[in-house]
Amino acid sequence: MKIAVVILNWNGKTLLEQFLPSVITHSKEATIYVADNASTDDSVAFLKVNYPAIKIIQNKENGGYAKGYNDALKHLNEDIFCLLNSDIEVTKNWLTPILKTFKEAPNTAIIQPKILDYKQKNYFEYAGAAGGFIDKYGYPYCRGRIFNTIEKDNNQYNDTTEIFWASGACLFIRNQVFNKLNGLDATFFAHMEEIDLCWRAKNLGYKVLYVGNSKVYHVGGATLKNSNPQKTFLNFRNSLFMLTKNASKNLFYIILVRLILDGVAGLKFLLELKPQHTFAIIKAHVNFYLNLKQLLQKRKTLKNTIKHYQRTSIVVDYFVNKKTKFNSL
Repeated sequence: MKIAVVILNWNGKTLLEQFLPSVITHSKEATIYVADNASTDDSVAFLKVNYPAIKIIQNKENGGYAKGYNDALKHLNEDIFCLLNSDIEVTKNWLTPILKTFKEAPNTAIIQPKILDYKQKNYFEYAGAAGGFIDKYGYPYCRGRIFNTIEKDNNQYNDTTEIFWASGACLFIRNQVFNKLNGLDATFFAHMEEIDLCWRAKNLGYKVLYVGNSKVYHVGGATLKNSNPQKTFLNFRNSLFMLTKNASKNLFYIILVRLILDGVAGLKFLLELKPQHTFAIIKAHVNFYLNLKQLLQKRKTLKNTIKHYQRTSIVVDYFVNKKTKFNSL
């Protein structure tokens, strides 16, 4: 079983300098690629001089995470793709349990390892932690992270278990499934496209697993920080995109409630004196309406079969019922 570790890069020479050595050292089973998203720094020149054995794919434009990986992966024929952020440090034998699980579980299409915080290595990292879920209204949460409450890693999630979504920070997927799904949805640009991908895979009957005896350390926010209103825009808009495409039942009701909850979030940002984030939510809603016809057309082509949630509202669980850890849900 051949595996390609593909690192998407955009003006990330500093990150490549820091994190590429760990990938090279601990990924002897894999072919390593850097897919460059039309960087304007000297990332590509740096790779050619310092890492001539690394295979470079040069995309013609910066199409974000989704289009960047779609453009890069169409050139590859390995059995397994690992979509790896450039700000991740991998660990010894990290690939071994992943490949073993793919071999033993043929219906498993996507796998995520344990993702810990590079800055506090005994804590989970926000983007993925120990595997993801979403509530009825599309709000994501993780084993090990609910909203901004991060759990310490006390080996409570060292298992292998089915999850709803795997983090795009480090996501393994079978080549044939990625192509069957026509890759990531490029209209997302970045953020939540991996949840949409996993949802579509699950609607076709595939499994998404978390494998806790493989671990990586993620910096997080190295490309787009939480304080950036563009991140708020993408998260709120793409959540609406994802729900419209994939939710199996009661779509109108789900979207209506979600729009109201987004309005509450916008008011919260105003009270926190962050009006730029409130405007980002308004912009997200306007963009959603402009794309609604296209989204509904996509919905008609997809198989919407599964109940996507375990919790009706993680917002209520967290903010009202004060359930801040996954094992308290």
